Amino acid sequence: MVRIGLMTKRIFVAGRRTILAGLGSAAAVCLLQRTGFAQGAQQGAKQEAQQGSQSGPQRLALQAKESAIGLRAGEPDTPVWSLQATPPLARFKTGTLDVAFQNDLAAPAVINWHGIDGAAAAEPLTKQAPLGPGGKTAFAVTLRRPGTFLCDLRLLDDTQALPSRPLALVVEEDAPPAVDRDEVFLIEDWRLGAAAVYTVNGLPAPDIAVRNQERLRLRLINGCHRAVIAVKLEGFDVRVMALDGAPAEPFLARNSAVVLAPGGRACVLVDVSATPGTTSPILLHDGTEARTIARLVTTAEPPVRQTPLPPAPALPGNGLPAQLDLKNALRVELGLGGPEWMPPQSFAASAAPAFTAKPGRAVVLALTNRADRASVFHLHGHHFRLLDRLDDGWKPYWLDTLAIEPGQTQRVAFAAEYPGRWLLESAGTDWTSQRFVRWYGVN
Repeated sequence: MVRIGLMTKRIFVAGRRTILAGLGSAAAVCLLQRTGFAQGAQQGAKQEAQQGSQSGPQRLALQAKESAIGLRAGEPDTPVWSLQATPPLARFKTGTLDVAFQNDLAAPAVINWHGIDGAAAAEPLTKQAPLGPGGKTAFAVTLRRPGTFLCDLRLLDDTQALPSRPLALVVEEDAPPAVDRDEVFLIEDWRLGAAAVYTVNGLPAPDIAVRNQERLRLRLINGCHRAVIAVKLEGFDVRVMALDGAPAEPFLARNSAVVLAPGGRACVLVDVSATPGTTSPILLHDGTEARTIARLVTTAEPPVRQTPLPPAPALPGNGLPAQLDLKNALRVELGLGGPEWMPPQSFAASAAPAFTAKPGRAVVLALTNRADRASVFHLHGHHFRLLDRLDDGWKPYWLDTLAIEPGQTQRVAFAAEYPGRWLLESAGTDWTSQRFVRWYGVN
């Protein structure tokens, strides 16, 4: 059960309900080196992605395979399943992405996409059936909007023999904000016996070298199995620019902490203002305790500039509708965890849809968590607005994933823009919680 209570030593000044509410009200691509970020390789990958988008089709080859990750010094590596990507730094531009997927696992696998709207050909279960061992498939994904996205093998996780690693995918803006470094910060959790271990881009507790007056763009990703997490950059102002891959009205994160549901993403800007040799922890709270998952270490190199950069403007709009017609919306009561929901491995295309909507119509979902623990809801195919309590407005950002307290009802709204059959996902926040799915239609 998610229990993010009052955190020790005033690391986070928020209770469990405040932090879960923060998902509504406030909010592995590049490996970290022990002494800093792998800038050169990332910049090269950016150039390759830009050149590829200008000279021909963009391609991504994904291979599901068994690998291993080192979680503790002096102990054997832990076997895991992972998605190996070619190119390894998955950065692209808007447009068509040709995906080739090969399953080299000893069990069926299907790719689950987080945040890529309207990609009907790639939708798991309703379009892409689980691929058997040794199977291959290919399809095209339309990258409609810039943002930070995620794909993984976890939709069928209750039948998986090993834990699996997600893969971050970045679609870059044509005119990105002025920053000195743009880095993915993928957080994953693991179980070693009863203990939880967290990694950042595959490394436990890395040190990240930074320079004074440097502006960082961090793409924070909750790649954890089930946990809702709060991430705090101690001693820094954290300016949130986007949530779940969609631009937000920029705001400073309360107490420098960002709350993310499993699969959630936040794009933040951080300006380094620290004397050489300063070490600043990046803290994570998962409902049980706060821990350091990485450290920002200010080097003795000269400052990047003499004076701080001005606050960055909002990211460019990405085509999501400015208004939603709530008055004429289709309204659906959707209880999470009821008998209508089915395990993904038992999904049947003949199952009745949760609802159907005409293209272009607004849809309002009243999401009620009937369970005795927090649940996470994930909408495929579209982003949604989190509505105010009186349905008289919405929060100034878009989401595709939302954590909901036991017995609580949250209302969300979206424009049914893309025809197709799209999944709805629901899962508890315990490590062993069952995942359930339904589907909805736009036609």
